[in-house]
Amino acid sequence: MFFRIKILSLITLVPVICFSQRAVIQGTVIDSEGLPVELVNVGVRGSVNGAFTDGKGKYSLTVAEGDSLTLVFSCLGYNKTQRIIPKVEGNMTVNVSLRTMDYDIGGVTVTGRQKEPTMMQIETKDSRLAVDATGGSIESFVVTAGTGVSSSNELSTQYSVRGGNYNENIVYVNGIEIYRPVLIRSGQQEGLSFINPDLTDGVSFSSGGFEARYGDRMSSVLDVNYKKPKALEGGFSGSMLGGSAYIGNASGHFSQITGVRYKRGTTLLNTLDTKGDYEPSALDVQTFMTYAVSPGLNLNVMGNYSDNAYDFYPGSRQTSWGNLQVQKSFEVYYAGAERDRFRTLFGATTVKYDISENADIALQVSAFQNTEQENYDIEGEYWISNILDDDNKDITGTGHFIEHARSYLKSNVVNTAVTGSIGLNHHTVRYSLSYQKEDISDRIREWKLQDSMGYSLPVSDEVLQMKSNLFSGNSISSSRFSGYMQDTYSFRNGKGLWTLTAGLRGSYWDFNREFIVSPRASLRFIPSANQRLITRFSTGLYYQAPFYKEFRKIVSDEYGNQNIALNQDIKSQRSIHFVLGGDYNFRVDDRPFKFTTELYYKKMDNLVPYHVNNVRIQYYGENISSGHATGIDLKLFGQFVPETDSWLNFSLMQARQTTFGGVKIPMPTDQLYNFSLYFNDYMPGYRRIQLNLRAIWADGLPFTIPGYEYTKYIRTSSYRRVDIGMTYRLWDSEKDTGSSFFSFFKNIWAGADVFNLLDINNVSSYSWFSDVEGLSHAVPDRLTGRQINFKLIAEF
Repeated sequence: MFFRIKILSLITLVPVICFSQRAVIQGTVIDSEGLPVELVNVGVRGSVNGAFTDGKGKYSLTVAEGDSLTLVFSCLGYNKTQRIIPKVEGNMTVNVSLRTMDYDIGGVTVTGRQKEPTMMQIETKDSRLAVDATGGSIESFVVTAGTGVSSSNELSTQYSVRGGNYNENIVYVNGIEIYRPVLIRSGQQEGLSFINPDLTDGVSFSSGGFEARYGDRMSSVLDVNYKKPKALEGGFSGSMLGGSAYIGNASGHFSQITGVRYKRGTTLLNTLDTKGDYEPSALDVQTFMTYAVSPGLNLNVMGNYSDNAYDFYPGSRQTSWGNLQVQKSFEVYYAGAERDRFRTLFGATTVKYDISENADIALQVSAFQNTEQENYDIEGEYWISNILDDDNKDITGTGHFIEHARSYLKSNVVNTAVTGSIGLNHHTVRYSLSYQKEDISDRIREWKLQDSMGYSLPVSDEVLQMKSNLFSGNSISSSRFSGYMQDTYSFRNGKGLWTLTAGLRGSYWDFNREFIVSPRASLRFIPSANQRLITRFSTGLYYQAPFYKEFRKIVSDEYGNQNIALNQDIKSQRSIHFVLGGDYNFRVDDRPFKFTTELYYKKMDNLVPYHVNNVRIQYYGENISSGHATGIDLKLFGQFVPETDSWLNFSLMQARQTTFGGVKIPMPTDQLYNFSLYFNDYMPGYRRIQLNLRAIWADGLPFTIPGYEYTKYIRTSSYRRVDIGMTYRLWDSEKDTGSSFFSFFKNIWAGADVFNLLDINNVSSYSWFSDVEGLSHAVPDRLTGRQINFKLIAEF
């Protein structure tokens, strides 16, 4: 009888359950930057009902209409969030924004949770206030914010990463690979880098073990995206180094942001040992426009014009060097001039179509044109002396030299690519196919005539020989085909959240008929037991696809003349990466900190040996070396001062190569140690006055000895530099009132910087000269001294 009553009760409830009203609650979960968050657990408190967000951050769950309920949003790495719904009446949309556990605190911030397993996110919204001898560049932040990054030349925006040279770093802007000039020899010639900090919205960086969607380079990836303004914004800045201005706006379906930069840097160059009339000038104009043709169809256009000129009329030079036993002096008096020009034209168009909420496809066309000219005729008389005391010198060598160059290079690169992504459950599949056409031609005529004590060097009774020369008249037209496919799969179990990314990249170059395949994979794990700890491992096969510099081979004729020939047997350099790392987020006095550790090993073969002179890389032109780079990178990031971000990096590294039948020498980028610090502070009780400090202390670099390239070397002294800057906020629109003129502005700052506070003249390279006994002396080419810079910055 009891069972009959129970069965009848259940039968009676069935119609009630079946015909009760149901409602669908759906929405999107994003992070503090507006990006979708995947695998968020969306649950109803007190119920087993729930769902997970997909790759677009979207969720949907069905609930009964009627009483109130509480939605709980939780995800590893984010703070838990709740939303109370007083009464469920029909279908509803509930959108939520989650904050990372290591929350964003402004300034120049490296976020606590990486958006990609192998990429570090760098926020640069206040970069315009930072002290920077390059005049303001994203690369200067990468040098201190990125792990394993080194730079030993404040005049250059180039950097090396974990034993790789400058050419082994790949740079993307809005998904398009950026190229730099080929002929540049020194930081003085560089002018402005491509990336405009005023236009920058997001910056991602990887020191190694990066994904298959990034191209064929062996060291690092810098991935930059430009802003899409939602309203009127703009600003300008000016300093003794140059100035910049930008303006952006949005109207209906259209948005644009345009920036102009100009750089001189004459005052900084006047602190070099070589005195004269420095007349550098660099102009850069960029624009980025977007147009929403329809709800699912978008058009992006980016353009750039860059014109870097370097005119130099040298006068004299005096350099002293030596040790406690012997002090030497090198004096030169010059005549002549150098006139260089580097011009870049760039344009790109992207058409993107959203097939559905979880799939999109894009067609991207870009074109680069670099025109480079290097012209100089410089003559000099030099004296090498031993310094006896303050007033007396013993001359040990005198000589005369003439340097001549008429070098021209033009490169055109056109790329067409189809890219896309598909979201399937917890998978995100990305793919791309691209075709690239390259046309490069050069005409190089360089020579140096040097004599000592009236005899030309090297001495010959038959012909007048040059100390060095280089001739080229080459052109190449080639095509590259490349593509990749990768999948990112995220899942959770009882142990925590796992993110696995695996992909395959392939490319073919018709110049050397080489096809390369590059498999890559990475795994990230956030344990449930301790969400403040993130561990990751990445590995892969990475190629350095040759691009003109690498396959230029120097061939000498019977008279010692050096001619450049293009080596059609060149192969891509190859490196296998193993990277193990982790982040630990913690708090001290309720202030957030993050400690990062990464161990790496790179095994390299098919290497093309090279030597470096200032920032000019001269390759041997053949695959004759192998090597390795291994080390550890440590980084502490956090609020050393409340509500301001600072960080410090320390790296230990060994980079070695074996070449020429077993000769083992350091790579030109080998540095045993590298320490960098970026520190922010403000006046206690008066936040209008802010201070930032940038310091680098790195081991000296090895330089090969002329005539013994790739076999013998000397090492420079350690690179030590401290820059300090202070800014005062003249106007703060949120706090200041009463001025109709300033009310148009959002912020106005005035500031002063001291570059090279300790006035340490670091060494960028060496010049070689002979004395009366025929001995060659390595005369250090020193970098800039102490310099004061004033600046004014405004935003509206």
